[in-house]
Amino acid sequence: MSEGGEKGAGGRPNVVLIGMMGSGKSAVGRRLADWLGVRLNDIDATIEYEMGRSIAKIFEEWGEGHFREVERETIARAVRDRPCVIATGGGAFADPVNRATLKSDGGVVIYLRASPERLAARVRHAHKRPLLFDADPLLRIRELLAQREATYLEADHVIDADALSLDQTVARILELLNPGG
Repeated sequence: MSEGGEKGAGGRPNVVLIGMMGSGKSAVGRRLADWLGVRLNDIDATIEYEMGRSIAKIFEEWGEGHFREVERETIARAVRDRPCVIATGGGAFADPVNRATLKSDGGVVIYLRASPERLAARVRHAHKRPLLFDADPLLRIRELLAQREATYLEADHVIDADALSLDQTVARILELLNPGG
């Protein structure tokens, strides 16, 4: 993380991508960060790198509670690297501390919404999603989405990720960030 992010920010806020696993946060985040000329802070990737193990292994070895604690600390560091694009894990925004942190200093929160069927199709071969280690991943996605949807809707903007390609999603976010420009 660059400590100089805040000072050289020119007043631009962070852009925060939230949504379920498989909604495209990391892919959209990479492309958006490139377009904006800022750093991408992918929270799950940072945690995996810093801990030297996959999210699934962290869950297995230390449990979800420990993972959420590390996630909270990683998010707190990421928001200071302003301006940047932050791609959160699927459950990060459900935590009230994370929500407040991510919205701090004018952070613009964008919910990438996708249907349970689309999410299941995107993550069906992913073996690093510990919350989907279930006999029926689609049912589990529906349950998680039902638990999280109201919180996700606290975002500043909602984009239907089912209806748009990666480039269209990025273009829509850029429009939202620069209305009339």
